[in-house]
Amino acid sequence: MNKTIKIIMAVLGIMFILGAVMLPAFAADETLIAPAPAAATEEAQEQETSADANVKSTKAIAAAVVLATTAVAGAIAMGIAIKSSSDGIARQPEAAGNIRSGMMLGLVFIETVVIYALIVAILIIFVL
Repeated sequence: MNKTIKIIMAVLGIMFILGAVMLPAFAADETLIAPAPAAATEEAQEQETSADANVKSTKAIAAAVVLATTAVAGAIAMGIAIKSSSDGIARQPEAAGNIRSGMMLGLVFIETVVIYALIVAILIIFVL
């Protein structure tokens, strides 16, 4: 059994070394091979199309990150505001009206920030 493990380790070591040696060949850029002139224009158009697709996907990811982050932060902030106002109302029921109006004003400001983030995400997608 000891001999079998040594053989397996030797084969894996050889495969690792071959993989490390061949890695530059796998990573070689296809533009190193000179294409035919007609193929070069087609290839340039394909590269531009793929670059546009990369830009669009990057914009979509950026917009999603902006919206997700702001929505999560807004939800947490609203939860904290509602919890605090509920605690305040429980401690002083006679001040419920003032606490409720302050809470509503705070929730409006928090929601405004989330809406601004939505506008920024829309700008990222359609303008930039």
